Amino acid sequence: MNKWLKALLYLVGAAILTRFIPFSNWFRMLDTMIHEFGHAVATLLTSGKVNRIELYPNHSGVTYSSLLAVGWSRFIVSIAGYTSASVFAIALFFSYSKWKHTAGLITITTIALLSALLFVRNSYGLLWLFIFILINVLFLVIDDRLRSFYYLLLAFLCLEESVTAPLTLLILAITSPNQAGDATNLANLTGIPAVFWALFFVAFSILCARFALGLYWNRREAKLGA
Repeated sequence: MNKWLKALLYLVGAAILTRFIPFSNWFRMLDTMIHEFGHAVATLLTSGKVNRIELYPNHSGVTYSSLLAVGWSRFIVSIAGYTSASVFAIALFFSYSKWKHTAGLITITTIALLSALLFVRNSYGLLWLFIFILINVLFLVIDDRLRSFYYLLLAFLCLEESVTAPLTLLILAITSPNQAGDATNLANLTGIPAVFWALFFVAFSILCARFALGLYWNRREAKLGA
């Protein structure tokens, strides 16, 4: 089977199957956390200041920041959210392919802790992070097979959301180009329509998803061949 078609079927299948797992929808905030964390890190790397991050129950989030310069710094910060989420999905599956799911879960938990301590300030966001960290710590101390399943669930949820979020943005960029979040910001900075930037995020996310799933398939093949 064509690898791209296989990747598409995996994404659709995972998006459907994970809906049947209790509370899986709650864990989808992980992608939003990474998205906003990416904005925050990009802000700091461009000598800006992160005022606060807010995470909301509908899986949306906002990073409020102050940038000393315009132009490239704003461009980098605006483009960092969706791309960070897509690259992070690759990182999760890379850890899984190297049988390092424990290290991967520690990394996720560390980012959540840093987000809570340094950036997130609204009550729902802090509550979500606190519960999420506690759950992660619980899985870090229990049976390795359960930890592996939990980590893989987080990886697939992050992978799904890293693709579906840009697709949602694309629809918004077509129907309401002035309200398309990062795509609108990039359009205002570059003069290139928001729909172009939304398409860029979609293409980038699909490319990253294909690479991430390749890592997953490699581990499965290695396991079957063992």
